[in-house]
Amino acid sequence: MTIPRTICLGFLSVIAIGTILLMMPFAASEGTWTHPMVALFTSTSAVCVTGLVVVDTGSYFSFWGQLIVLALFQIGGLGYMTTTTFLILILGRKFKLKQKIAIQQALDRQGLQDSAALIRSIIATAIIFEITGIFLLLLVFVPDYGLYQGFWLAIFHSVSAWNNAGFSLFPDSLTSYQSSLLLNLVITALIICGGIGQQVIFEFYLWLRDRILRRRQSLEFSLNFKVVTSTTIFLLIVGTIAFLFIEFNNDNTLGASTLSDKFIKAWFQSVTTRTAGFNTIDLGKMTTAGLFITITMMFFGASPGGTGGGIKTTTVRVLVSSTQAILQGKEDVYLYKRQVPIELILKAIGVLVGSCATVIISTLLISLAEPTLDFIQILFEVVSAFATVGLSTGITPDVSTWAKLVLIGTMYIGRVGVLLLMASLLGEPRPSAVQYPEENLLVG
Repeated sequence: MTIPRTICLGFLSVIAIGTILLMMPFAASEGTWTHPMVALFTSTSAVCVTGLVVVDTGSYFSFWGQLIVLALFQIGGLGYMTTTTFLILILGRKFKLKQKIAIQQALDRQGLQDSAALIRSIIATAIIFEITGIFLLLLVFVPDYGLYQGFWLAIFHSVSAWNNAGFSLFPDSLTSYQSSLLLNLVITALIICGGIGQQVIFEFYLWLRDRILRRRQSLEFSLNFKVVTSTTIFLLIVGTIAFLFIEFNNDNTLGASTLSDKFIKAWFQSVTTRTAGFNTIDLGKMTTAGLFITITMMFFGASPGGTGGGIKTTTVRVLVSSTQAILQGKEDVYLYKRQVPIELILKAIGVLVGSCATVIISTLLISLAEPTLDFIQILFEVVSAFATVGLSTGITPDVSTWAKLVLIGTMYIGRVGVLLLMASLLGEPRPSAVQYPEENLLVG
């Protein structure tokens, strides 16, 4: 039982437990047994923090069912290893070397030191941001739904936004609040902070603390911080401009809105497309160009260590910088005056190839099962599932059982990661003492 297998089987175990709980009569609003496929799809989507649904979460599930869904995407957002390690710390058991290595691989971080402190920091950061989001969203939901229902709506949507889950208790997601500036700002802030990762947030906190205390030796940001923040800001700005330009005259999305509302909707769409899954416009009525931009943004995804999916912003940046180096005739890749190791470049290439292969195979399988659907719709749902986004053009509830199973598998692969899944299937790499001669071949 290798560490990658432990992580992969851990996610499967949580999905199985969630499926069983959601099948129970107390989880449904009508008090009847839930169909196994509905329970399995919902549990997988929640644990994989995707947000794709085959039934309306707010009306189909009872309060207890909604609470189970919330618990599942909270566990999925934190990660299986983070959650189990936190439980071990609560129980007062020793933190073993294997668990430290598992945390290192699950969070994609360097070194094994301070793993227990890291877990406490991740949990504390999530709690602080989620509670802050709850109190701010109370100002939005309580006037419309009263104290008790408004409080539950604030809790559910704050936790869902921080974990980039995209689950909503409204049948039209957040379309009814598309003009609410407070809700748009709170939800997008939670999505961005949850997606960039705890390490980036903690580095910014230390830098801000040093500035406030006016310390002589202030923190120097790591390469990861610089790449994540700069790439995230660039994608957010480009996404907002692209959606505003493409959908500006589309009356079904932005065309009928005022100029200020157009900016708010375009901004929200740019943020949520990067693995959050909420929507304030009808995606099924977007132009083909708008859907393609959304697919691209979904595929890029969030950042390592965050609650989002996709191939990650750092992967995109390494690949772009590598391409730039090749075009300029350079043999080394540099980012912010730091050389990128060849191992990291190979890993980025592996992530890209594995991700593209997953999307291609899943799209092909669903196309064979649903020949009447448009290709762009199928590709949209597959990328949304793989990048654990949850945005949908509305076809997911109506596709066949076979197509739903393909989407379930795609969501699972996207959450655990292509490389981690392959490592669990192939086992630990075996060292080789054989070194073969080098030879060139034609490429490009």
